[in-house]
Amino acid sequence: MKKFFFTIANLLIFSFLISCNNKKLTEVVEVPLPTAQEKVTIGFPDDVKADPGSFLIEKLPYPYDALAPSISPLTLEVHYSKHYLTYTNNLNRAIAGTEYENMSIENILAKLNINDTELRNNAGGYYNHSLYWKSMAPNAGGTPTDTIASVINRDFGSFTDFKNAFKQEATKQFGSAWVWLIVDKAGKLKITSSQDQDNPLMKNAAVPGTPILALDLWEHAYYLGYQYRRASYIESFFNVINWEKINENYQNTFIKKRY
Repeated sequence: MKKFFFTIANLLIFSFLISCNNKKLTEVVEVPLPTAQEKVTIGFPDDVKADPGSFLIEKLPYPYDALAPSISPLTLEVHYSKHYLTYTNNLNRAIAGTEYENMSIENILAKLNINDTELRNNAGGYYNHSLYWKSMAPNAGGTPTDTIASVINRDFGSFTDFKNAFKQEATKQFGSAWVWLIVDKAGKLKITSSQDQDNPLMKNAAVPGTPILALDLWEHAYYLGYQYRRASYIESFFNVINWEKINENYQNTFIKKRY
């Protein structure tokens, strides 16, 4: 009799499990993967507007897809319309009603209290990104010409030596950072770096000077396109450097230092 009840119980449990499994199978919903033809919709740089304040958002001088494949359209849109816009709005709120409200961004960076992390981060974020956008252009890259070419040869030996030194400085950075080409007080070009949103114009700069070229090494600058391959992003940056603008930045800085 005990064997009979044991057998019946086992049959009931087995039937229940089969019923549950069948129920689970009927509840599975297949979710189709996006096709290759489907595209992510992105907006337009001109649609991005900062809140009212002392600083306007710098106009992006090219569409979001202009730097592809070096910088993906989605990366550029998120970087410009989210991160950069947030720094701009936060900067304007931080300086409203203060002594900094009517200063240039360069003067703010030179005078701000390093312990004021809110102003330090947002003023740095605004300036750094503004230079980064202008450091790049579509159909750019290659070898520099004009004055900047001769100055690079003078201070680094050759463009190849400069490129290797810049890539080495960028590759050794850990975490969120920036790499700069600057003009120091003597008018010499130097490569340096800074963490977070600091830059060579601030009082705490290890190598002070005026930046003329900026490379953003925060993850949001490259992760959507390169994931963990930061070195590939650094290499690809040289395909979009706007040497015409860098030359202009150098000449403007050199003229200011002379007068």
